[in-house]
Amino acid sequence: MQSVYEERFERDMACTEADWLRWLPEAIGQHHWKRQERTVGVRIGDGALGLKWQVAEPRVIALVAMPRLAVSFRFAGVDDVARHAFMKRFDLYMQRGGG
Repeated sequence: MQSVYEERFERDMACTEADWLRWLPEAIGQHHWKRQERTVGVRIGDGALGLKWQVAEPRVIALVAMPRLAVSFRFAGVDDVARHAFMKRFDLYMQRGGG
């Protein structure tokens, strides 16, 4: 999780598109959203978030190949506090790992 989220940024997500689509509704939470092809529009208060993704080449480390999505985040009309609150939840739901 970050302390600041810019209005526009890009991320590589280590997941398949099917994983992403399965996790996305919980990550978005109670916000109204709509999907079209490989984009999602999310209403956040009086503002919005546009998510756009494309399947990228897998990340290969030695003999391991991890799936990868290139995702762009575009907030419009969402203040810093609301943007941080949304992304805090989003990151928590998208976080994967072991221990």
